[in-house]
Amino acid sequence: MNIPADLKYTKDHEWIKIEGDVATVGVTDFAQGELGDIVYVEVETVDETMEREEVFGTVEAVKTVSDLFLPLSGEIIEFNKNLEEEPEKVNSDPYGEGWMIKIKLSNPDEVEDLLDAAAYQEIIGA
Repeated sequence: MNIPADLKYTKDHEWIKIEGDVATVGVTDFAQGELGDIVYVEVETVDETMEREEVFGTVEAVKTVSDLFLPLSGEIIEFNKNLEEEPEKVNSDPYGEGWMIKIKLSNPDEVEDLLDAAAYQEIIGA
């Protein structure tokens, strides 16, 4: 199980990479494994400002559809358009080409509430 130490995590199985006031978000290796083969990623909230824990999109796998929850408040400034043609990138490269959105943070203090790799490992029992 791949849980990079340089990222932050949520209990909803999302990873967050913070660069200045922009956060890149995707689902964890654990989450993509639990979902199975991902066939569609839908994000229609680009250019919207949303609060932490609001639903920003959905991910559809062969066996289920799951909501995606915003890990930090802010404006969704970008969606990974490559996922429209290749949603399987979430399975094959969840921390790289499988990223989902970028957020311009409106409340950087919320980062303190995220989990580090060790805390996330405990949650998933890895």
